[in-house]
This record gives sequence, C-alpha cells and structure tokens, in this order.
Amino acid sequence: MSKQIYRCGTSIGANIAESQFAQSDADYINKLSIALKEAAETIYWLELLYETDLISPKQYESMLNDAKTITGTLVNIVNKIKNKNNVK
Repeated sequence: MSKQIYRCGTSIGANIAESQFAQSDADYINKLSIALKEAAETIYWLELLYETDLISPKQYESMLNDAKTITGTLVNIVNKIKNKNNVK
C-alpha cells in the first residue's frame, strides 16, 4: 500500500509540473484533472493505511488534510479555467 501511495502522491506533483508547459487551456485542464484523480487515489490509499492501523491517527489526519487541501486547490483552478472559457 505504501508503494501505491508513493506512486499516486508523486504523480500529483509531476502532473502539476507538466501543466506549467501546457499547450492550451484544454491541455492545462487535462493535466490538472489527472493530478486531481491522483489526489483522490492518494486519499483512498491513506484511508486503507489508516483502517489497517498501518499509520497513526495523527499521521492520517495530517496527510489527509494535505491531500484535501491539494484537491480543493486543484478543483478551484480547474473550475476557474473552465468558467473563463465557458467549458462544462
């Protein structure tokens, strides 16, 4: 499970970094949407780690808070770009 959380967690940053060189708003939204999916997967793996007592409640809350902050930020950015371009 820790390898899975490592993969999806680092993929968030990789997709955000890649989005900086997007060729269009659609490409930018796509890259950030992939990062958003990876953030959701990270939350899933965190929940499994916590439910199987592999991480402490304190660790879980800290990492979950970070993942939710990242998720919220990505949602806001994607929605802002979509609204600017009247994309649904």
